[in-house]
Amino acid sequence: MADRTSPVDDNEALAFHKDPVPGKLGMMATKPMATQRDLSLAYSPGVAAPVKAIAEDPDKVYDYTSKGNMVAVVSNGTAILGLGDLGPAASKPVMEGKAVLFKRFADVDAIDIEIEERDPDAFVECVARFGNSFGGINLEDIKGPDCFIIEQALRERLDIPVFHDDQHGTAIISAAGIINACEITGRDIADLKVVVNGAGAAGIAVLELLKAMGVRAENAILCDSKGTIFQGREDGMNQWKAAHAAPTKARSLAEAMEGADCFLGLSIAGAVDEAMVRSMASQPIIFAMANPDPEIRPEAVRKVRNDAIIATGRSDYPNQVNNVLGFPYIFRGALDVRARTINEDMKIAAANALAALAREDVPDEVSAAYHGQRPSFGKDYIIPSPFDPRLISWVPPHVAKAAVDSGVARKPVSDMGGYRAALARRLDPTAALLQRIQGAVSGKGKRIVFAEGEEPSVIRAAYAFQNQELGEAVLVGREEQTKANMRLVGVPEDSLRIVNARLSTRNRHYTDYLYARLQRGGYLKRDVQRLVNNDRNVFSACMVKLGDADGMVTGVTRNYDAALKDVLSVLAPAEGRRVIGMSIALTRNRTLFIADTNVTEFPEPEQLADIACEAALAVRQMGFDPRVAFLSYSTFGNPAGQRSEKIQTAVKLLDMRGVDFEYEGEMAADVALDPGHRVLYPFSRLTKPANVLIMPAFHSASIATKLLRAGGGATVLGPMLLGTEKPAQIARLGATVSEIVTLAALAAYDFSPVAEDEAAE
Repeated sequence: MADRTSPVDDNEALAFHKDPVPGKLGMMATKPMATQRDLSLAYSPGVAAPVKAIAEDPDKVYDYTSKGNMVAVVSNGTAILGLGDLGPAASKPVMEGKAVLFKRFADVDAIDIEIEERDPDAFVECVARFGNSFGGINLEDIKGPDCFIIEQALRERLDIPVFHDDQHGTAIISAAGIINACEITGRDIADLKVVVNGAGAAGIAVLELLKAMGVRAENAILCDSKGTIFQGREDGMNQWKAAHAAPTKARSLAEAMEGADCFLGLSIAGAVDEAMVRSMASQPIIFAMANPDPEIRPEAVRKVRNDAIIATGRSDYPNQVNNVLGFPYIFRGALDVRARTINEDMKIAAANALAALAREDVPDEVSAAYHGQRPSFGKDYIIPSPFDPRLISWVPPHVAKAAVDSGVARKPVSDMGGYRAALARRLDPTAALLQRIQGAVSGKGKRIVFAEGEEPSVIRAAYAFQNQELGEAVLVGREEQTKANMRLVGVPEDSLRIVNARLSTRNRHYTDYLYARLQRGGYLKRDVQRLVNNDRNVFSACMVKLGDADGMVTGVTRNYDAALKDVLSVLAPAEGRRVIGMSIALTRNRTLFIADTNVTEFPEPEQLADIACEAALAVRQMGFDPRVAFLSYSTFGNPAGQRSEKIQTAVKLLDMRGVDFEYEGEMAADVALDPGHRVLYPFSRLTKPANVLIMPAFHSASIATKLLRAGGGATVLGPMLLGTEKPAQIARLGATVSEIVTLAALAAYDFSPVAEDEAAE
């Protein structure tokens, strides 16, 4: 697989850590601090109320403070990465980085604490004194065997999770890879013959976890720099090594590896040679995890064993054992159930969850991380990518359930499905809205036509749509080409229905309908027949119009205007409706609906009023109370202009229609979104900031959505096509699989008054 990383220059790294402000961490208040009232609630006298409540019931600290989502990343700098004992100050960039990863991947707040103490007992005493201020303690970069002593003592003294990631994080990710390697090679983990080289913190933790998962003690050999840890050995031993002394006659790493099924290296570069690899069993599993250089490079393994499954600690080879797959999500699950510890059951649950995720079809975010390559479960993909967005909703529930089942959770999860949905929303502002839409269409069996059915991305989207039980997917395309591409992307050939437009028995009916619709627009019947036979969009729209499908999605291979023209040649506006485009911009703090983004270029007052009504209807159907603002460069006539007059007329038209939603205008964007705008404009009819923004022209709508996405950090969905007599959605050119699935779900949702009435019933 191609190198997925680029070289990092020292000067570049130093500049990254220095500018624009030193370090990688900051702090942000979670409550407003804008008024005297806010300060009174946040500090004196308001803060006295939670103080008293916690004094009466110490567990209330989780309800009234940040403890439940706060982890301390603690080190003394005695084993920094592969750099050795450089002291606590030198460890601070690493600990800050760890804290950033907690936030980035699992929305866990973390703060780094570096302790000037090398004596294990004194270190324990220090951490024990402040530890319960946090929801958990992540120990990092502490040398062995001190790390064993410190972790065990803190676990005994503190009633919160204490986790030394250098040990257990590596163990969990390795175990996930081993589970899948056994799956591929047909092995039972109970029969696995394992050699671990490196009897430090990580090596011992890996072996302990594998044994907890079923590897038998007589089949597991631990090695250090002096050779195997065998029963009766005295030289260089300690209590942690002695616990794994094996009944073996092997005395060297080379002897231990003869006939071994699995090698796990957590030692030094070059510890393994080609002869050792050659001596292993058939289909050997080789995890060479020394960093930055592995015990043996994958190229050297492949020279002598093309049947090997290989993993390393590096990102430029397949199957990276990366701890970021573990600790953020393990703590997320532990914190959410207020676990007292992280036990073996929780570690095994995390390993099994990661292994299962690697077997799933990967999303586009993973493909992007691999420079467009799309990995699939197999010898070169047994461990999920750290960039898989499903990790946060996949791993923590397994950890949380294991905590509950093993009796270490204070706050069990009563609704695991709801918990997974909440996890997805933590990092993805679109999740809540998409969950609402997908929940509404799930199980309804709506038939959605994917017009560009020969395209690999469309095939994958159709398969995902159907697998998620959002409806039945129908591909429009030539059978031979479509099936070839299904094989290419790993979709079973018989899993999706394929319809060939040219060979369909429904063509005569589609032609008769379309000719009656277009004959007075200059079309001859043979022109219409050609359109039905050759234009996938026209054919798909006819399927929807004549009841052979419930909705359609297209646009991946053709620009929006061309696709829209095709669709509207078949589907008319619904009675009393206007066809519009509406985009949804989502941030952590608000959801904005923007219209019209792509249909009417320069709407007149009547059209603006129609656009507002159409957008408000759809917004209400999605579960929001629409508050419409007609946007302009001016606010209530100041300064005056021609476009302002059109907007003012549109507002008056809504006045005459007696609509049932809030609306106001014309308004500048900052006024419409300002919760305090009624101070200056007390006559405003908006009771809260606007959430539906009606633009004076569609290029201003397009500019606004692109600015929100590129400069404002918003996630933008759509544009959705609204107002057609039957559901049709048009994707952007080159849309991702997830975007296509979303639009297909929107097509199944069906934003029509009839659908709204049915939903109400």
